Amino acid sequence: MKQRINVFEKHAKKFNGLHALGAHLSKSSVGQSLLELVYFRVSQINGCAFCLDMHSKDLRAKGETEQRLYALNAWRETPFFIDRERSALAWAEAVTACHVPDDVYEEALRHFTEEELVDLTLGAIAINGYNRVNVAFRTPAGGYQPGQFEEQAKQVAIL
Repeated sequence: MKQRINVFEKHAKKFNGLHALGAHLSKSSVGQSLLELVYFRVSQINGCAFCLDMHSKDLRAKGETEQRLYALNAWRETPFFIDRERSALAWAEAVTACHVPDDVYEEALRHFTEEELVDLTLGAIAINGYNRVNVAFRTPAGGYQPGQFEEQAKQVAIL
């Protein structure tokens, strides 16, 4: 598979908004590990190979277990996730599908403050955006190194 356009290199400034959103989310009380888990799950749904490679590596580097990563696609059927994680995954899946039932919303409010729920929603929006760009332009997977974009995120946060 051949990359179509390296948009993050050739058109980097156009993505400053998404990068700034990521910088904001890096400070969210939702927590980076949970957001990374959400990013990985949404990337599974969207079939984004680049993001699956990136977020699986970042999750493992931060101590996530192989068992949970392998079972994430079937999180409802496993005992490996706590209620807060289950609620976040259900919320992110619903936001990704553009249909958020009342019961998913009510459950999310049991585990997250309003501010956290907004951040969780913004996280789902951001990863959906990145997934769509990567899939559309065939961003190649496999070469990502854990933490590779941390310096770039700090630079965007300064702007």
